[in-house]
Amino acid sequence: MKAAVGDRIVTASGVVGGATRDGVIVECPHGDGTPPYRVRWSDSGEETLVFPGPDTVVDHAEPVFAPDATGRAGGSRTLTWQVEITLNESSGSTTAEATVRGLPEVRAVGHARKAPEDPEVPQIGDEIAAARALRRLADRLLAVAEDDVSAAVGHKAHVHA
Repeated sequence: MKAAVGDRIVTASGVVGGATRDGVIVECPHGDGTPPYRVRWSDSGEETLVFPGPDTVVDHAEPVFAPDATGRAGGSRTLTWQVEITLNESSGSTTAEATVRGLPEVRAVGHARKAPEDPEVPQIGDEIAAARALRRLADRLLAVAEDDVSAAVGHKAHVHA
């Protein structure tokens, strides 16, 4: 297996029914692209050293801008990122998971719970939980961008919201 910084790594759970994890490779200590890799996981933002096994796949990153005739990045580009919101309601509580699919894939969760005296109106819980998940998703995307800027400039950077 070979990988480079910016590639997406996906690891299946070792447990039946367990969650699949994905992240972005932020460091390849070996110059030839062989493991281990330092990975920033999309579900937690945590960075860990990964020694991939047979249950791991690497999606190679595409260049962001193709060079123009002068060899410089140029031209324009159009991307489409899909945001998916999954809602789960149970006993007056709603959980929303918002996922943006693109480069990178980022997830966030929001919760809503009704007061015991309030009437059961599932749509309100859906709206609140989804809004909270989207707000957290925006914060996560800004954190990913801040890390990418820091890596590009070689020192800690701050992205203003």
